Amino acid sequence: MSEGNEAAGAAGGTGGAGDGRTVRVVLVDDHRMFRTGVQAEIGETERTGVEVVGEAADVDQAVTVITATRPEVVLLDVHLPGGGGVEVLRRCAALTAAPEQPVRFLALSVSDAAEDVIGVIRGGARGYVTKTITGTDLVDAVFRVKDGDAVFSPRLAGFVLDAFASTDAPPVDEDMDRLTQREREVLRLIARGYAYKEIAKQLFISVKTVESHVSAVLRKLQLSNRHELTRWATARRLV
Repeated sequence: MSEGNEAAGAAGGTGGAGDGRTVRVVLVDDHRMFRTGVQAEIGETERTGVEVVGEAADVDQAVTVITATRPEVVLLDVHLPGGGGVEVLRRCAALTAAPEQPVRFLALSVSDAAEDVIGVIRGGARGYVTKTITGTDLVDAVFRVKDGDAVFSPRLAGFVLDAFASTDAPPVDEDMDRLTQREREVLRLIARGYAYKEIAKQLFISVKTVESHVSAVLRKLQLSNRHELTRWATARRLV
């Protein structure tokens, strides 16, 4: 997580360990190293007020851990084995809607794609922040979501406002539908000019895996190289 104020409205803070408040959190992300990093960044309860009570790497694990621990906030990655963050939200809908001590979800993802943001918010998440958020702002966002606020990285809030202000269903893009969620992530980063090594680091995957995803995208979209891919993505405003 890098520097920069990501959570919209984060200025001023909502408190934490400094005022004696605590929040119980479950981390859901399929990358163990990322979970470890988040735990190290925000999980010192005496300092931050955040108590990490469980972790999960896929949909089934997430549902099991969340049901068993009943955390106040779940930090949820959008792209997970077993159906993604939306599937976790669907299967935990009863916990989210509980009249007493509801489980609230805050999406924490590398993706800043409009369809990912809108999908999890429609699924029941209370907010969406990207993995460039600082530890301090993430703690603040967690407490805000615990208190029932909606929290978004500034740019992403516009996606939600636009989506819910529109009564028109988004057009179906058959070409995009051919791609997996991970292929879409790689596509966007390639189109933004990232090198394979940078993509691998950002997505916590190997360079070889990046190359495989790029090859699959080119094949599915019937494109020849990354320059054509960039033009294709730009024409669809995916960059």
